[in-house]
Amino acid sequence: MSLDYMDALFGILGPIFWGLLLLSVLVFVHEGGHFLAARACGVRVLEFFLGMPCRFNIHHVSKRIGTKFGVTPILLGGYAEICGMDPTEVPCAPQVLACIHRHGTVELEIVAEELGLSLDDVQDACSLLYGWGSIIPVEVELEDVEKYHGGDFPQAFAAVSRDRSGNTVYDGRTFDREHATDEGDPWVPPMTDVEFFELERSHTYIGKGFWKRAFMLVAGIAVNILTGFLLVIAVYSALGVSTPMDLNVLGDIVVDSPAQQAGLQKGDRVIAVNGEQVASWIEMTDALNATGKKDPVELELWRPNNQSDAFEHLPSDENSGDDSWARENGSFMSVEVSFDPDGMLGINAPVKVIRLNPLQSCQIAIDNIVTTAQSVASLLNPRHTMEVLDNSTSVVGISVMSAQAAAAGPATFLNWAALISFSLGFMNLLPIPPLDGGKLLIEAIQAVMRRKVPVKVQTVISMIGIGLFGLLFVYMLGSDILRFF
Repeated sequence: MSLDYMDALFGILGPIFWGLLLLSVLVFVHEGGHFLAARACGVRVLEFFLGMPCRFNIHHVSKRIGTKFGVTPILLGGYAEICGMDPTEVPCAPQVLACIHRHGTVELEIVAEELGLSLDDVQDACSLLYGWGSIIPVEVELEDVEKYHGGDFPQAFAAVSRDRSGNTVYDGRTFDREHATDEGDPWVPPMTDVEFFELERSHTYIGKGFWKRAFMLVAGIAVNILTGFLLVIAVYSALGVSTPMDLNVLGDIVVDSPAQQAGLQKGDRVIAVNGEQVASWIEMTDALNATGKKDPVELELWRPNNQSDAFEHLPSDENSGDDSWARENGSFMSVEVSFDPDGMLGINAPVKVIRLNPLQSCQIAIDNIVTTAQSVASLLNPRHTMEVLDNSTSVVGISVMSAQAAAAGPATFLNWAALISFSLGFMNLLPIPPLDGGKLLIEAIQAVMRRKVPVKVQTVISMIGIGLFGLLFVYMLGSDILRFF
């Protein structure tokens, strides 16, 4: 494989790596907010993974709360499987739940025959109850079950381990291990079937009141905003940011630029442009702009033997005009350099790293939050929607710019990560299902109307939302391809 092909390959893999790393970590952090809020509200969480669901994964099951923590090879974000997020209701679920626990382990055909139900109804009930962490399938490994959206449905289910009060390991500290049954053992509920079902429901998302549901939905958004806030403070107060200096000294020289080809070096002090004396970066750029940027320009330079001298000493004493020190510690020269077709020389201003106090960093973080919120809110204004979309970017653009930020250094990359975290948080707040903001809107409507929005209506709205975001993704992807390639 030639070096050109290798360079092209790494040129593609670099942005992919940095883009996936950044988005996966930020989405994982977002899901972490949902996970922590769910646990704080007493809601069961079956899985919490870095990466998208995949049967091949590395995981560890918590002995304290039963949650499976792990990582999958599909690093495209992360997910927290919170019990009860599916609003589907199955009328026969209370009877099926009690029947399985009376048997301990039982085949579904026996459950259907005993309760006088169809096998399809029993399977629907088991699908719901498994999503609540109330029962587990047998005959196949748990990780091989395809979430019951395809594949062979398990033929038998078992009761999970329960203490005397009916708590499970997913319920954390309330679970009494010393007086609990083993997995698959019979457990006779000391209550009616409906009371047992409502007990299980109380440990799920749908079993909580409006404010706790809202808290769980908003938690992911809040954690993204908090993460961005802390990153900004870390960048501006701890790592520091590079700020241009108004000196007539050259900073970094762009590779393969006219400046590099002419022999200009970082640390060269520009004394004059086409014979016009300059004493600052602003004066130098004004002089360069005045040339029209078409013909070659002549720069008079002083190049110090020690680069730091360019910042600490002037080539000559302004009062006496004595340049003996400069000649002993550097050299004067004249260089002719041409502009490229874009009117650029390939020179950058010198920079210095400054660190702000925490209060100043907080103000910058707040300003970024306000700007991001206003930009996202503009999407809902038809007069500004296209303008915002044209200034937005897809996963491709984020990946390319993440690689550029990483190449610029840790401070630049973390500052970029903060901006993406803010954007991810506020985008999820848009009142469009299946985003968190859309779910929150449905919860608010149900709270005001005091009745549930039909599952079919929620499904249709979510499908419309998915279609809308699909179109937006295609539009922004096309814009990114034209912009970067």
